[in-house]
Amino acid sequence: MALGTGGIKSSISGFGSDQFDDTHKQERHQMNKFFNWFFFSTSIGSLGAATILVYVEDDFGWPWGYGICSCAVAIGLAVFLSGTTRYRFKKLVGSPLTQTAAVFVPAWRNRRAELTADPSRLIDGGEYEKKKEEEKQEFPHTKQFRFLDKAAIKDPNGTNMVNKWRTSTLTDVEEVKLVIGLLPISATTVMYWTIYIQMCTFSVSQATTMKHHIGKSFQIPVASLNAFFVCSSLLTVPVYDLIVVPITRKSLNNPHGLTPLQRIGVGLVLSIFSMVAAALAEVKRLRVARSHGLTNDPTTVVPLSVFWLIPQFFFAGSGQTRLFTMAS
Repeated sequence: MALGTGGIKSSISGFGSDQFDDTHKQERHQMNKFFNWFFFSTSIGSLGAATILVYVEDDFGWPWGYGICSCAVAIGLAVFLSGTTRYRFKKLVGSPLTQTAAVFVPAWRNRRAELTADPSRLIDGGEYEKKKEEEKQEFPHTKQFRFLDKAAIKDPNGTNMVNKWRTSTLTDVEEVKLVIGLLPISATTVMYWTIYIQMCTFSVSQATTMKHHIGKSFQIPVASLNAFFVCSSLLTVPVYDLIVVPITRKSLNNPHGLTPLQRIGVGLVLSIFSMVAAALAEVKRLRVARSHGLTNDPTTVVPLSVFWLIPQFFFAGSGQTRLFTMAS
């Protein structure tokens, strides 16, 4: 299960982005919309899993639940394979880890070389890539992480042949700089996913000690609480795409509405609201438990509706939508 899930989640977003030409204005705009609605579609599936599938597993057993999931995956695979002739396949360029190492190693080898501020003294990858018949986007020379520029310093003796572990092109160096620049941004999302896990663990534990009935007979399965999380994601995608983007496009003069960093910021702020709501709900739950003398028995159901947990699921789901579409 881990191998299957890991293979799909790590590949499908990247494969989706390969279907669009980032250098083409219209396709770049379509790619942004694609990821918004791609996330919307996956949320629809999650909603079904948190409602219908939970009901089937509770009433008919786990074999039926796993059987339905297997059939759904088989149908999805068949649909995916049916479009094989229409997909765009990019040329393989090797492992990004190898390319990163191939820049750091020559930079270390040339650590005693004099660092130049003149880009013309660095090996330009343009002509080199043409010789290799590769289509590789060139990037302008930047001044950040300048110690990596030593990997592309031209040989003073005039032999500037690129050797993978001795010299690199300026294009390769700039690509590695971009990757390094993304690391702090990726690190900021760690806190969000810590909060996300709380929704799947601690919040569910909270719900088991609260009243989760609607009326006198209908009981909400505790696992179905994730439906509120998914519903907030489903609501956020069309609201952002159809309302927020047109407004911010005009006010911020940005064709995509909010910038990726602004979307990250919105997602993190929403995650903060989620934890504030969770803290307030827990304070309320403990007060009710104390007032009824239930603090010594943590398994007893507290006379407090499980709907007090909806705000924390709503904010966390909305925050995930902003972070996912930005990262994709």
